[in-house]
Amino acid sequence: MADYTLVVGTRNWSSWSLRPFLALHATGASFETVVIRLRQADHPTTREQILRYSPAGKVPVLKIHDGDVVVWDSLAICETLAERHPEAGLWPDDWKLRARARALSAEMHSGYPDVREQLTMEFARRLPLPELHEATSRQIARILEAWEDALARSGGPFLFGRFTIADAMFGPVVSRFVTYGVEVGPAVGAYMDRVMALPAMRAWAKGAQEEVESGLA
Repeated sequence: MADYTLVVGTRNWSSWSLRPFLALHATGASFETVVIRLRQADHPTTREQILRYSPAGKVPVLKIHDGDVVVWDSLAICETLAERHPEAGLWPDDWKLRARARALSAEMHSGYPDVREQLTMEFARRLPLPELHEATSRQIARILEAWEDALARSGGPFLFGRFTIADAMFGPVVSRFVTYGVEVGPAVGAYMDRVMALPAMRAWAKGAQEEVESGLA
């Protein structure tokens, strides 16, 4: 039996689902993935399907089989995985770096509303960059500044050296920048290539591509 069940939304669209998928993959634990289709105007049972797993009625949801515990919300799931799998090093070892990684992760969790609105997640597609609102441009500049600073401080290959929850939280943003061809510098471009090459990202991309090709997204 798998250690976990992770309930996610349509992979081409669900950025919040991708985040804990990346973190869970990094733990090496066994898990099964349940995909619930989103944006189904003619299928009003989507919420009911999700409520079978979570009282919040939203994805993602993590079911921990050992103890029969359910955790919802991307960041809460990631924090739970870090606590249960300290060997995975999902937060930096140094407390100062942990503080910075947590701050960046929380900034992503609660911020960048214009980036979310204008550059919606279309993981398996490549789309033209729209004319950006001023607020969107500012938020993109802030993201790039944060990445450049973290990479310069750590030396890479990921934001805080090894892969951490901060990278998982920004994984969907990396995919958005790829989808829309956002212009980035060499250091950030190399970082984005490394994120997109992660086995978990490749697995997610395969699922998203299958959804698009079958008309599910």
